[in-house]
Amino acid sequence: MTEAPVQNRNPRRLSLDLDSVISANLRNMHFEDSSRVTLLFDFWDVHGPAGMALSVFVVLLLTVFYELLKVWKIWLDDSPISPYAPSSPTESVGSSAALDSSPSESSLTPPDRNSNPNKSWLMCGLQTCVHVVQVTLGYLLMLCVMTYNVWIFLGVIVGSLIGYFLAFPLLGKF
Repeated sequence: MTEAPVQNRNPRRLSLDLDSVISANLRNMHFEDSSRVTLLFDFWDVHGPAGMALSVFVVLLLTVFYELLKVWKIWLDDSPISPYAPSSPTESVGSSAALDSSPSESSLTPPDRNSNPNKSWLMCGLQTCVHVVQVTLGYLLMLCVMTYNVWIFLGVIVGSLIGYFLAFPLLGKF
């Protein structure tokens, strides 16, 4: 048996190859207006203007959904069966019991929860799921912006604008 000769690796050559890879990756760190981009996954590969328009529309809708999730999360946090909802005083302002307790004592009392504990666990589970979906969607949108495509970036910005405009007035109605 003859052994294959061990190749001598030149550390200088390895360093040059690494430098060329780094410089090639840093060179592409600017916004471009191309209609060719790969978004998030290999199967979402855009090759033309029609695909780019559709991709911008999908990213815009995802951003609107992200803004709606933010409002829904705020609304769930303020709901009466939420374990995190601020307690509202049930006593009238003129009652003697409200006057006898100092603000420091009343802030230390646990909120009165007459609701079913299972509902509070379900609400906590729902809030957790909404939070996880919101964080995941936020990171996916961040990765879309990191493609450095101007059209995708504008889709995220316009989607955020539309989502905020549509969603936050709903907070006052509930």
